[in-house]
Amino acid sequence: MNLFVRNLDYNMTDKDLKELFDDIGEVVSARVIFDRQTGRSRGFGFVEMGSQEDGQKAIEELNGKDVMGRAIAVDKAKENTRR
Repeated sequence: MNLFVRNLDYNMTDKDLKELFDDIGEVVSARVIFDRQTGRSRGFGFVEMGSQEDGQKAIEELNGKDVMGRAIAVDKAKENTRR
């Protein structure tokens, strides 16, 4: 299950994001999105969980949780239709 995570601290790295979700279940990938011109985090990212169950558990446990001083929002990612 692919998850959209927003309201991330601007200092969070891919590794930090993966470690946060590792406690919930199998993380296939975790990626913080950065601005191409400035190299600064855009404050959101994507996490791919190993199963639907792990994804749902991550939403339930992490949505609204304070991480690095910010209440993150975790939702199921929408499918990319721009291909």
